Amino acid sequence: MESVLSRYENQITILSDYSEEFPETDEPVWILGRQHHLNTDKSKLLLDISARLWFTYRRKFSPIGGTGPSSDAGWGCMLRCGQMMLAQALICRHLGRDWQWEKDKKQPEEYHRILRCFLDRKDCCYSIHQMAQMGVGEGKSIGEWFGPNTVAQVLKKLALFDEWNSLAVYVSMDNTVVIEDIKKMCWSPPQSSNVPHSSAHWHRGAPGRNKNTAGFCTGWKPLLLIIPLRLGINHINPVYIDAFKECFKMPQSLGALGGKPNNAYYFIGFLGNELIYLDPHTTQSFVDSEENGTVDDESFHCQEAPHRMKIMNLDPSVALGFFCKEECDFDSWCSLVQKEIVKQQSLRMFELVQKHPPHWPPFIPPTKPEVSTTGAELIESTDKLFELEEEFEILSV
Repeated sequence: MESVLSRYENQITILSDYSEEFPETDEPVWILGRQHHLNTDKSKLLLDISARLWFTYRRKFSPIGGTGPSSDAGWGCMLRCGQMMLAQALICRHLGRDWQWEKDKKQPEEYHRILRCFLDRKDCCYSIHQMAQMGVGEGKSIGEWFGPNTVAQVLKKLALFDEWNSLAVYVSMDNTVVIEDIKKMCWSPPQSSNVPHSSAHWHRGAPGRNKNTAGFCTGWKPLLLIIPLRLGINHINPVYIDAFKECFKMPQSLGALGGKPNNAYYFIGFLGNELIYLDPHTTQSFVDSEENGTVDDESFHCQEAPHRMKIMNLDPSVALGFFCKEECDFDSWCSLVQKEIVKQQSLRMFELVQKHPPHWPPFIPPTKPEVSTTGAELIESTDKLFELEEEFEILSV
């Protein structure tokens, strides 16, 4: 088994070494809500792309569940893409969308703390260990490939245990975003914790990690909005292409999860009819944090020209992501959706409604289960505390 994995890892690494330079064009490039022009600010564009956290296959981490795989090569690509989308939300939350990363430049503590959330350790809140084990509750065995909807449900559940970032994660159902439900969730009172030092387990080596101020503040909880969609049956329906591209122009954009069957990518923008994406299919060795809490972060940033693919080659199963730090950001997003997507499309990519549909079950904001353990043990104990979410419906074509 190990020799097969090693052979597959080498194949993946060789294939992912290929990336294509941007062409000479007057068309704008859109990256997560920011517009770039290749003729005048190509270097600024590449800096913007390299600033995104890039999570790839890793090897030589501690076995998942104690006896499981020590590499996610061949099965963890959608989990890595989910990590990248969530990491972008955390960067926007703590550092701002326009924060830039530069090699060997000292970065703020918040940046290293964000990065520690995703290290391949069972005690890091969004590690491959936590995501794979939470996926068991979604019907996925450890080592099994996730789809976009499954990884969205896993992130929603893991976020309940993350008091530092204190995100409200809303995953839409039936291609419908309900404004009333989102506002109810984001304005819900903060949760109390029976485990006052849980952040110490989840953010090892983080100065000030026991303050937990973000987890107990009142007001609007920053929103991570994920919209799983099926934009066709076997192929993407061309009627959705303009609306799909429009989402990357929105200031709240976190890009999209998708790709091809069993081959996931993190899409961060577009140029013309080509999507720009970060590719997780490179296998790197496990990296841990230093004693002072910093992380050797060079391997977590893609410093080459990104990959591109024709939008019509995209598998129709995708998940859009958006981040709204304040309520005004969400209100602005709703206005943009009404203007650019709902009113412009005869066949809507998704619905945005004000009130909770009366034929749906009542909406109850998710809360952290009352358990008395922390870290990986906490996640392992929650399998029966969550009900499986319904799969999203296929859109009419």
